[in-house]
Amino acid sequence: MLTRRFILGALSAAALTAPASMASAADELYIPLVSKGFQHQFWQAVKSGAEQAAEEYGVRITFEGPDNETMVDRQIDMLAAALANKPAAIGFAALDSQAAIPLLRQANEAGIPVIAFDSGVDSDIPLATATTDNALAAGMAADKMAELIGGKGKVAVVAHDQTSRTGIDRRDGFVNQIEANYPDIEVVTVQYGQGDHLKSTEVTKAILTANPDLDGIFGTNEGSAIGVVNGVQELGTKDLVIIGYDSGKAQKDAIRSGLMAGAITQNPVGIGYETVKAAVMAQKGETVPALIDTGFYYYDASNIDDPKVAAVLYD
Repeated sequence: MLTRRFILGALSAAALTAPASMASAADELYIPLVSKGFQHQFWQAVKSGAEQAAEEYGVRITFEGPDNETMVDRQIDMLAAALANKPAAIGFAALDSQAAIPLLRQANEAGIPVIAFDSGVDSDIPLATATTDNALAAGMAADKMAELIGGKGKVAVVAHDQTSRTGIDRRDGFVNQIEANYPDIEVVTVQYGQGDHLKSTEVTKAILTANPDLDGIFGTNEGSAIGVVNGVQELGTKDLVIIGYDSGKAQKDAIRSGLMAGAITQNPVGIGYETVKAAVMAQKGETVPALIDTGFYYYDASNIDDPKVAAVLYD
């Protein structure tokens, strides 16, 4: 097995001197995408969109990510290995908004365009970021929560992490909207379940035990939201408003059954498609927009089957 030191060493200036156009002997553009994980159906939908764009633009892609969204070191190793193959461009969804910056700086120096997707980095190295406006979307979730609990009460947040831009923006977007606009609603706690539904279930149960008068919980991604639903079911808690983020069969079923009030859905297929499209444009020297907003919807039982909403939901 290659050691991390060896992989990082392979990214020295000497190893990256070959131009990106040499990514394939047959001049086929190679564009790897390193995602945050594979454990949620969200990432499979992103992969599907990336594959659609790859076929349309005639490029070769790979799509990989660590086994779960806590494995920052593993993701960095994947990024290093992908860059060592001298790709034409690369797509990257950061688990940690700062940890990958040294590698991305090396890619930039080697002339390899970097396109961020889903979760950006705290750097101007990526030429573009294909993503949801997560702060705005979470603010909408806060508005829906306030409406459903009657503008007063206590709510909590089960977030997936506090290191990625998505984790930070969704947490802050929700909390800031509540604090700025709903003085009679208190956010009693923000807890982290690492995007894992089992850990998020335990986090939810602890929150409910400590706050028996809680009125609502916001789960910031697929795993978080399902963990909230499971925790509520296991404790038998009634009359709690649950709002989630993303889609997947379990969330859709929870909304149809009334266990979950609603959720924010992104456009994961669009995120994958726009990432590859931007990478191709950047490799050709074309200008790409710094922010590619792929949009979002709030969905609940009333509009889950609306064609424009159903088109961005996934199982």
